[in-house]
Amino acid sequence: MLIGWMLITGSFFTSEAQHPEPAPVFTRQDSLRGSLNAERAYNVLKYDISVKPDYTSRFLTGKNTITYLDSGLKYMQIDLQEPLEIDSIIQNNRKLFYTREENVFHVYVGDSVNKKAHCISCPLEITIYYHGHPHIAVKPPWDGGWVFAKDSLGRPWMSVACEGTGASIWYPCKDYLGDEPDSGAVLSITAPDSLVAIGNGRLKETVQNGDGSKTWKWEVKNPINNYDIIPYIGKYTGWHSVYAGEKGNLDCDFQVLDYQLPEAKKHFSGVDSMLRCFEFWFGPYPFYEDGYKLVAAPYLGMEHQSNIAYGNHFLQGYAGRDLSGTGWGMKWDFIIVHESGHEWFGNNITCRDIADEWIHESFTNYSETLYTGYYFGKAAGNEYNIGIRKNIENKYPIIQYYGVNAGPKGTDEYYKGSNMIQTIRQIIDNDNLFREILRGLNRAFYHQTVGAQDIENYINRVSGRDFTPVFNQYLRSARLPEFEFRQSRRQLRYRWTNCNPDFNMFLKVNLNGNFWLKPTTKWQTIRFTGPEETPLSVDENFYITVKDLNGN
Repeated sequence: MLIGWMLITGSFFTSEAQHPEPAPVFTRQDSLRGSLNAERAYNVLKYDISVKPDYTSRFLTGKNTITYLDSGLKYMQIDLQEPLEIDSIIQNNRKLFYTREENVFHVYVGDSVNKKAHCISCPLEITIYYHGHPHIAVKPPWDGGWVFAKDSLGRPWMSVACEGTGASIWYPCKDYLGDEPDSGAVLSITAPDSLVAIGNGRLKETVQNGDGSKTWKWEVKNPINNYDIIPYIGKYTGWHSVYAGEKGNLDCDFQVLDYQLPEAKKHFSGVDSMLRCFEFWFGPYPFYEDGYKLVAAPYLGMEHQSNIAYGNHFLQGYAGRDLSGTGWGMKWDFIIVHESGHEWFGNNITCRDIADEWIHESFTNYSETLYTGYYFGKAAGNEYNIGIRKNIENKYPIIQYYGVNAGPKGTDEYYKGSNMIQTIRQIIDNDNLFREILRGLNRAFYHQTVGAQDIENYINRVSGRDFTPVFNQYLRSARLPEFEFRQSRRQLRYRWTNCNPDFNMFLKVNLNGNFWLKPTTKWQTIRFTGPEETPLSVDENFYITVKDLNGN
């Protein structure tokens, strides 16, 4: 997801004195959307979505056939946000009864024909027909919804941005991050034949409808999170290239508006360097079967799987700015690097609950540091990472409430999470092992949904260190640890403050040479050799504050 001028609603997971805000009040709708309740006890195998947007009336008609495995449900929850309406729900040529509860439909499947003599391992299908005026995004991608825009020549340009808001803002689905369709998705888009419709994965067929419209059928073979399924409709033209990657030839396609073609062909050459860096650090691109696409979008960008939205105006940096303030962020296109980094963290590895969205954003934000270091040297990457600290607020814990569709509050999941990873990298102190951890995460959780503990336990196990106090401090507390020390007569006294009681993170310091300390919240004392007046310095790659009690 993009970082920008956004605040994601929610509240902190732990109660702390420095946070006087009252506990949030969650609604039944929050729970229905955010939890794996009894009516969601079915496994989605595939989505087959058809959508026909009308640009003039800003109206949608469509359907979604959901293939799923049943576990004996009487009712199944289908999500579709107001003001969209369901026309009918069909199973085995039979209309099903349903009731609506705001953005949730409770569908009675208990006596459906297919239930008779049905085996639990046998796939079922349900088709939902729907229509209506979708919520229109006011400021995409931060305000989710359908995008009805115009290109610079005044021609129709349409897309969707719905992360956080949810895919159910434009099509009926199981709007739950923890259940991706195992066998992928089909997206059929019907639009005027004067335009071109782009979807995820590969184009399977086009059909000329005879009424001035055309249908483009796209298919993704791999599991895909629901908010990543996205149409783009406009005066597109494109080209194809092949990247020689770790798993062989990767099909790369680029789709831009016709008048953008000359500039795009020159600027998008940066995709190869991105793929080279990220395959080195993270392992093979996770969706070779579906290819890689970069598509011009009527908003800044988004990580749509195999279908990255690009709207950075062919500029270096983030809309022409360096988010780190160091200059290094102007050496590469932020949207190409950051949004493509999500193919590994966010799309390959997906959090089950939006409360754990740091898994997507912290690692992907750190991919910017890795990219900078890969091409401009490790010192440049370190400088970039230190530079982005100016964006950290430390007001709220990153991880907040589970089960109620409550994501992180603010943007610390990006910058603070990235600095947490950089700190862990320093403690591991072995870039070969650190690289293997990143690549190993993408192998171990290949095409899976995960929780925070899955990631934390993996890093602990493979690194051979217990980072639990570190994760708890940086993810579940808003307080930034402070290293407090005093020097006297060749003695060094030190401890951690402003932290959890069990915080005990290793720290690299310099005092007549580099060495490691393991402070706790209790005072410790060591003697040192060399000149008494030598000042202690702390490795600045550790994201902490330092308090010199000598007043230096």
